[in-house]
Amino acid sequence: MTNAAPEFRWRSIALPALLPTLLFSTGEGAILPIIPVVATDLGATLAVAGLIAAMVMIGELVGDVPSGWIVARVGERVAMLGASSLALLGLVLSVFAPNPFLLGLGIFFAGLATAVFALARHAFMTSFVPIAYRARALSTLGGTFRLGYLVGPFLSAAVIHITGDTKAAFWIFVVGCLGAAITLLLLPDPETTFGAARLSRAQTNTGGTATVAPTEARMGLFSTLAARRDVLLRLGVGSAIVAALRASRQVILPLWAVSIGLADTQTALIIGIASIVDFGLFYAGGQIMDRFGRLWTALPSMIGLGVGHIGLALTSGLPGREGWFIVLAVFLSLANGIGAGMLMTMGADLAPRRDPAPFLGAWRFTNDAGAAAAPVAVAGLTALISLPFAAATLGVLGLVGAGVLLRYVPRFASGRTT
Repeated sequence: MTNAAPEFRWRSIALPALLPTLLFSTGEGAILPIIPVVATDLGATLAVAGLIAAMVMIGELVGDVPSGWIVARVGERVAMLGASSLALLGLVLSVFAPNPFLLGLGIFFAGLATAVFALARHAFMTSFVPIAYRARALSTLGGTFRLGYLVGPFLSAAVIHITGDTKAAFWIFVVGCLGAAITLLLLPDPETTFGAARLSRAQTNTGGTATVAPTEARMGLFSTLAARRDVLLRLGVGSAIVAALRASRQVILPLWAVSIGLADTQTALIIGIASIVDFGLFYAGGQIMDRFGRLWTALPSMIGLGVGHIGLALTSGLPGREGWFIVLAVFLSLANGIGAGMLMTMGADLAPRRDPAPFLGAWRFTNDAGAAAAPVAVAGLTALISLPFAAATLGVLGLVGAGVLLRYVPRFASGRTT
């Protein structure tokens, strides 16, 4: 039995494809927990500190607007080098910021850089990895990001403990950006290495010559949104709900721990263990998607996230709330972990083979819009009614999202090899 794609050698591109991502995401993971602390030290109120922390997500959402166009014009490697440089600018500004405003601006630049960096690597995987391996490759990419976000806070804690300076965590991200840029420059460029393979596949699919349509390469975010509105108004809504439930989980769990009186160390330990469970499942999800189809992880993940949120609300008044919190934190991580790489894989399935970046930019924009809206919804519902009501509302939304995915994933993104 021959391989599905004899020209594809995963081991030969794993290091240059994933190492820059790991370095960049580890640096970003190192600064995320300390942004509100630094903002408060600079005189920000609690509300302003929360807004500054949200600038990462806001920057990513804004960065989705030009990212597809940038990657289509300059290529994945150059785009990631540019993103690393922009992140460095934001980090230097953050380190030396004398006030919360400049700190927020620096964090915003880091968010912009993250959008371009992530889109570039997503576009590479979409273009060069054969569909038979696509879900495993993109789940591994998602797992690489999660590993960075898992390791980063521990590095941050160690560096702050040694130096006694909270801002020292920013230098971890500086090192991560420099390391990513160096690996991009020194290691073989996988885009160049497998360029002939992509051209060959495109020629096979088009029956001869394969060229990227100039108008396709020049399409910006809003043109792509209009051109692909049929997919984005259907499956895109489902993916946005997935992103919203994932983002709300990261907000609700710490808030829930505070509401039931857990100590900071206990909260960190429980969420840390849950994060390890989350990370440990990334490759299993990719295997399932490649073997059985995208819906086999999309649906269980979405139902699990919805049920987990509802479970939090239902246990709010029960005795032994601490135990229920541990169980549900791990359950939510299981549901989230089995869906690692799910959104990237579905986006890759839907993107044009010859020039995926513009569509992937639009796809990531819809997802990031959901992710950005979720914390605002949690905060608003908690302020207006209660935290259990916010959890229940997001849980019901998750079950609605499961229905949307059940309806449209088989139609738009079956994951079948053609």
